[in-house]
Amino acid sequence: MSFELRYLLSVSIFSAALAMPALAQDSAAEADNAEAQATETAPAEAAEAEAVEPVILDDLFLGEETAPLTIYEYASFTCPHCANFHVESFPKLKAEYIDTGKVRFAQRDVYFDQVGLWAGILARCEEDKFYPIADMLLSEQNDWMSAANGEELVGSLRKIGAKAGMTPEQIDACWADETRVENLVATFQKNATEDNIEGTPTFVIGGELVQNQPWEDLKAVIDEKLAEADTGEAAAE
Repeated sequence: MSFELRYLLSVSIFSAALAMPALAQDSAAEADNAEAQATETAPAEAAEAEAVEPVILDDLFLGEETAPLTIYEYASFTCPHCANFHVESFPKLKAEYIDTGKVRFAQRDVYFDQVGLWAGILARCEEDKFYPIADMLLSEQNDWMSAANGEELVGSLRKIGAKAGMTPEQIDACWADETRVENLVATFQKNATEDNIEGTPTFVIGGELVQNQPWEDLKAVIDEKLAEADTGEAAAE
């Protein structure tokens, strides 16, 4: 699955991403009124908003900070292959390498579409709940992605947020936070561009770009990188 990195920078996609949860709750007339009010924003306020640079968000890690190997996974919440990796291979990665102090792991979100972005906003709403929500989004992907319409989809995402202990008000506030969305998109763009990401899931293991592959093959790459790290530490001593 490939994507055009600049696509999500377009005003239409960004506006649609912000508007969708509200549209699922409100009438078309209310949406039109909101758009009209936005258009009437004072030029000075608009200029000030445009001048603010997005903030590149820090990675959220699992595992020990002193782990000899770092792995980044580029994943999309709407990517079936990402869901398969999460269900079939990630538990092994976590049990054998992350929980044992050998690997420090961070998931970096990729946004192919508005739906993936809405899910990403939900997951990042509270940083300490990112991985529990990401787990539900990926392991239950078939359920919430099978929604018949936007309203049903938003309802399914709300249920996931609720299971993580979030209130409807918290979820609404995150979806309505334009600065948060700008920061998420900017972070995705910067990381994916720098690492030459063209599809998901893709991994950066010890600085090397690694495509998705069966667990045993991925495990072999991890073991090789760990051996290199051990050799480097020994040489340094």
